[in-house]
Amino acid sequence: MNVDLHNPELVGLRTPDPLRFAFQRKKSAHAGGMMRSVNSEDIQTTLEKAHAIPASSAHAPRCLYIHIPFCRVRCTYCNFFQYASSKSLIEGYVEALRAEIRWKASQVWSQSAPFQAVYIGGGTPTDLSGEQIRMIVSDIRSQFPLTPDCEITLEGRINRFGLDKFEAALEGGVNRFSFGVQSFNTQVRRSAKRLDDREVVLDKIQQLAKYNAAPIVLDLLYGLPHQTLDIWQQDLNDYLESGAHGVDLYQLIEMQGLPMAKLVEQGKLPYPADTQMKASMFEMGVNFMAKHHQKRLSVNHWSSDNRERSIYNSLAKTTAEIMPLGAGAGGNVNGCQMMQTRDMDTYISAINNLRYPVTMMTLAPANRGVSAEVKSGFDAGVLAQHKLDSVAGQGSFEALSPLFEAWQENGLVYLEKNENGRSYLSLTLAGQFWAVTLAQILIEVLQNQTAQKVQRKAANVAA
Repeated sequence: MNVDLHNPELVGLRTPDPLRFAFQRKKSAHAGGMMRSVNSEDIQTTLEKAHAIPASSAHAPRCLYIHIPFCRVRCTYCNFFQYASSKSLIEGYVEALRAEIRWKASQVWSQSAPFQAVYIGGGTPTDLSGEQIRMIVSDIRSQFPLTPDCEITLEGRINRFGLDKFEAALEGGVNRFSFGVQSFNTQVRRSAKRLDDREVVLDKIQQLAKYNAAPIVLDLLYGLPHQTLDIWQQDLNDYLESGAHGVDLYQLIEMQGLPMAKLVEQGKLPYPADTQMKASMFEMGVNFMAKHHQKRLSVNHWSSDNRERSIYNSLAKTTAEIMPLGAGAGGNVNGCQMMQTRDMDTYISAINNLRYPVTMMTLAPANRGVSAEVKSGFDAGVLAQHKLDSVAGQGSFEALSPLFEAWQENGLVYLEKNENGRSYLSLTLAGQFWAVTLAQILIEVLQNQTAQKVQRKAANVAA
């Protein structure tokens, strides 16, 4: 393959400390490939056709994503804030959402195969009342075909999530809870506009975990203002003390224009951690989880026991199809990648008129499986030759060996071949930290190679 192996943006820097200095910074939260846009006037008819076709396989992985676009308070680092929680606005939204659930569940594609995972995200779904949560989940369970072991996750925050809401969610059918703690430290939490102090958060999580009714999973964010290495160490200790069944360790991605950036510019917040500091925090997290025998499910997710499976998060990085429900939800159905409108009035009007509330849509490329294999492989920490070759074409892994060897020389990966002759590309600790960056590079390299093949073929035909 034609790859510039002298370009540090592709192969990283030759440095004795690749964990901290291989690249300048993480470019985005997720890796992805190129898509072909659909004209706005063709969106409705394209989606009507997509939903009228049965699933390609009764056993292919499928998920539902339900978006709740309300938050009582906007966190300083958040790019997803849409609407402040308002009782009247929420009531009208829940009514429209339940109508969307009934309408979309009745379509051919929806009923043609079961769903393995359901994720209710936001926003802050726990800002809904217990009865609203129960009704939405009950609607999902009664309207859509779900696998017997379907994972149904409710995302949210601990603030104002009492046992009444917890029990209502369980009654509706939620069997996994994901709470965005981000940090237990009171100063760090307050500076990020998180609600509740450390003791309150820790006590509530312990209470829910001891309930022993469903896995309780936490998100911890490293790199926040005021979050020193000592505070991060305490965050990790508090995770263990909380009794939670699993944890995600995410690094803060600085995005311009967000409240945090403005507060830093105004001198009201100290600068968040730089890349090198976040690399140290990641290393601390990995070592801590290994020391305490937490089971690693991905490069940034661990479980404390076998109850936590993280099905949705794993499937979302594969070719699994995801039906979006709610304002601001994104997903893909039968090759149609879509984002539903974030505007509440536009969303409700579309549902009332049985129209798809989609404002942006693309068509997945023929090699979508290649991007998915790269993303899921790097998320797991290892890319298998036989799996990549099965979607990218025989010999693809071998053709990429110059790039892989350059990464290996720079301390990001190591290549290995087992006794059966199968090769694997495993991420080092540095590679795990830079996993999204490496995945994005590989996806772009493969896409460029495909484009060049198409161009050469067209040139030969023309000749």
